[in-house]
Amino acid sequence: MTEIFSQISTIIGPLLSNLISSNFGFTIILIGQGLLMAVFLLLSAYFLIYADRKIWAAVQLRRGPNVVGAFGLLQSGADMLKLVFKEIVVPAGSDKFVFFLAPVVSFVMAILAWAVIPLNDGWQLSNINVAILYVFAISSLEVYGVIMGGWASNSKYPFLGSLRSAAQMISYEVSIGLVIIGVIISTGSMNFGAIVEAQDTRYGIFGWYWLPHFPMLFLFFISALAETNRPPFDLPEAESELVAGFQVEYSSTPFLLFMAGELIAVFLMCALTSLLFFGGWLSPIPALPDGIFWMLLKMGFFFFIFAMIKAITPRYRYDQLMRLGWKVFLPFSLIWVVFVAFLAKFEVFGSLYARYLIGG
Repeated sequence: MTEIFSQISTIIGPLLSNLISSNFGFTIILIGQGLLMAVFLLLSAYFLIYADRKIWAAVQLRRGPNVVGAFGLLQSGADMLKLVFKEIVVPAGSDKFVFFLAPVVSFVMAILAWAVIPLNDGWQLSNINVAILYVFAISSLEVYGVIMGGWASNSKYPFLGSLRSAAQMISYEVSIGLVIIGVIISTGSMNFGAIVEAQDTRYGIFGWYWLPHFPMLFLFFISALAETNRPPFDLPEAESELVAGFQVEYSSTPFLLFMAGELIAVFLMCALTSLLFFGGWLSPIPALPDGIFWMLLKMGFFFFIFAMIKAITPRYRYDQLMRLGWKVFLPFSLIWVVFVAFLAKFEVFGSLYARYLIGG
C-alpha cells in the first residue's frame, strides 16, 4: 500500500509543480485566493451587522436581535434573505443601466481595495510596493457608485444625498492622505509589510506608530468616519432631512449591495488603522508570538469604537462638517507632515520618526 502511494506521489508531484509554475496554475491559485478573501469579507460583513445592532441596542438598554437563531445570530441572514427576495422597484424616469451599475460599483470597489491588505506576514493577494496608493485610488472610486446612484434615481433627495457624499468623501480623503504621508516618511516605504516591520521593536506596544504619530491617529480615525459616511458624519443618508439620501429609490438586492459595500469599507478603515498605527499582526508584548489573531482582534476593537460612536453621537450639520475638514483637519495635517519630515531628516528623536534608518 505504501509503495502504491509513493508511486502515485512520484507521478503526481512533478505534474502539480508544473501546473503551479504555469500561467494557468498561477491564475487558478489567484482566483482561489480571491474567492477566499471574498468569503472572509462577506462573513465579516454578516457578523459586523449583528455586532453593530447589538452594541447600538446595549447603549439604548434594549435586547437587540435575539429571536432568530441562538442569541439572534441568524437575524442578519434573515434580513439578507428578505432583501434578496423582495421586488426590485425601479423609478419610472431613472436611467436603468446606471441605476443598477451604481451599487455594483460601490460593492466591487470596497472588495477590490482588500487585494493588498495583509492579515498576517505575507498573507495578502498582492504584495506591491505602492499598496497605500492602490488602497486610496480604489477607495476614492467608491464615491462614483454613490454619485451614479443619486443621479440615476432621477429624484431630488437621492441627488442631494449623492452631492453631499461626493463633497464629503473628497474633502476627507485629502486629510487622510496627508496623515498617511507622515507614516510613509517615518517608514520610507508604501508597502504595508514594511510599515508593520518598522513598528516591530523591542518595546512592543510602545514601539508602534500610535505614540509618535498620536495626534494623527485621532485625525485619521475621525476622517475615516467621514470617508465611510458613518455617524456622526452620515450626512448623505440623513434620515431626518433626506429620507435615506442616495439610497431612497433602492430596494432589494441593489440596496443590500450598498449596505455590504459600506460595511466592508468600514472594515477596511479598521484594518488600515491597525496596520498604520497599531502594528498590524504584531503582538503588544514582545514575548508573545505575532499572528493573524492580533490583527483580527485590533480590527474588531476598532469596529467596536465605530459602533459606539454611532450610538452616542448626534449628527453634524453639513456646514460644520465641511468647516472641520477644510479649516481644521487640512491645515493641521499639512503642518504635521512638515513637522515629521523635519524630525525624520535631522533625527531629532533618534530613530523614533525615522524608522528606515534602523529597519525597524
